[in-house]
Amino acid sequence: MQMRLVLSMLVGVALLAACATNPVSGDRELALISEAQEIQIGKNTAAQAERQFGLVEDAELQAYVHRLGTQLAQASERPELPWTFRVADDPTPNAFAAPGGYIFITRGLLVLLRNEAELVTILGHEIGHVTARHSVAMMSRAQLAQLGLGIGSILSPTVAQFGDLAAGGLQLLFLSYGRDAERQADDLGYRYALEQGYDVREMVNVFAVLQKSAQMAGQSQVPSWLASHPYPEDRIARINKRLATLPAASPPRRIGEDVYLAQIDGLVYGDNPRDGYFEANRFIHPELAFRIDFPRGWRTQNLTQAVVAGSPGEDALVQLMLVAGTLKEAADAFFGQQGLAAGRVGSQKVNGLPAITGTFEAQTAQTKLGGVVAFVSLEGRTYRILGYTPAAKQAAYEPTFRAALNSFARLSDATALGRQPQRITIVRVRRAMTVAEFDKAYPSTVPMDELALINQLAGPQDVMPANFQAKRVVVR
Repeated sequence: MQMRLVLSMLVGVALLAACATNPVSGDRELALISEAQEIQIGKNTAAQAERQFGLVEDAELQAYVHRLGTQLAQASERPELPWTFRVADDPTPNAFAAPGGYIFITRGLLVLLRNEAELVTILGHEIGHVTARHSVAMMSRAQLAQLGLGIGSILSPTVAQFGDLAAGGLQLLFLSYGRDAERQADDLGYRYALEQGYDVREMVNVFAVLQKSAQMAGQSQVPSWLASHPYPEDRIARINKRLATLPAASPPRRIGEDVYLAQIDGLVYGDNPRDGYFEANRFIHPELAFRIDFPRGWRTQNLTQAVVAGSPGEDALVQLMLVAGTLKEAADAFFGQQGLAAGRVGSQKVNGLPAITGTFEAQTAQTKLGGVVAFVSLEGRTYRILGYTPAAKQAAYEPTFRAALNSFARLSDATALGRQPQRITIVRVRRAMTVAEFDKAYPSTVPMDELALINQLAGPQDVMPANFQAKRVVVR
């Protein structure tokens, strides 16, 4: 009993020592993660995010977003953080913050916005999650849960390393904060924008257009903004309540429509076929000039670092990716892995391209896997095409794997090689017209409902006033 009391007292002392003052609220709160560790976790997470999603290749747009975000962050409660703001090359509307001040907004969200004030409220919201240390609080609670309040671990120097969750990487970008944290981030984003002279009435438009944008998200490895930032109706009502308190005679505030629309003019809209695209089960990559047929009926996904196809029964996978080294170097590295047993390995031609193929078995913690792998050389690059399944099913799946491997070929179709992405272009209408009339005068490559959505209009019969700057989607 006395030992239990001593341990309880030690736990209390350790938890007290782990408390810190919240920069926003001024309250004392649990913080098992130091600021230096928060920054390092965020830096690692951001680097992984850049590799996974890629960044939009537009230096002017990247600098513009970074400048706006930095102006807000420098006037926040934590100006000393290494703030960075990046535009992720993904069509899904989203924005997210890694710990320590590393913030991303997707091009899919930028195409939904109409002005700088809307963008600033989004950036301010994500800054608010960082300044209020929401992820630090969640990581600290997770650390305690992992440790089970074990006294030896709490007092050890490794307590603030955040264990498995910190190593989890991208999951830190999509933490589902509670309602209180989301409301606080909304309030902070509102205040940051207001203090910088922006018209915060535009914040309502952001929530409204995001609420209507679910159909535009498409297939992506990034969750939609509404998935990680819920309760739009409640948030619109709360912001409207705050807006009602603004002085009626307040000076004109910045909206920044012209400068914003000029920045997104030409931005890629939707999936970029230059990064590869599917036609039925065939994957085509115009930039790298290859094609490959994945098994029919399998679920496919084009990720930044790999293209994958999963069987309907979720018991087999085919994966294509670029790997380092020559054919021999890549094959030797693969078959030389510990725990992997190579089967038949040999050189051959795959549609005229030099290749090394082989079978293998590998023991994992859960089961023994079996599969087929091919390394194919094209234009100085080495591609690895890998098919695997539980070893007991290898014989049944091997013909399917080999069909995919043997379909890899040089792309020669001129139409496919020249396929270009859809892009946003800005058109100023000289007279009032409906969305339907605009689409007839300036045809777009997207349905009219989608065209209305990206222009923040209700539908095809909603009216664009004279001098309205309309977004149009074209291939150019």
